[in-house]
Amino acid sequence: MDTIETIRYARPAFGAQAKPLAHRGFLGRMVVVLRSIARQIDRMLERRRGRLALLEMTDEQLKDIGISRCDAYREGIRSFWE
Repeated sequence: MDTIETIRYARPAFGAQAKPLAHRGFLGRMVVVLRSIARQIDRMLERRRGRLALLEMTDEQLKDIGISRCDAYREGIRSFWE
């Protein structure tokens, strides 16, 4: 999952952005901040969905991925911001 997140949230190559943050106006900086917050919330919610999926797996499925029922439960009940 880390590889997928890395690909999804990879930054554009150097020079691909229109302007550095320091040269943007107030609204431009606000857009950057709000997008950053939205990405962070999206990552937290995606992590939560993955944890809930662990709770729904059968013992055989957990065994296939090498996780015990206890570990899956412990991970599944964690808060979405952790």
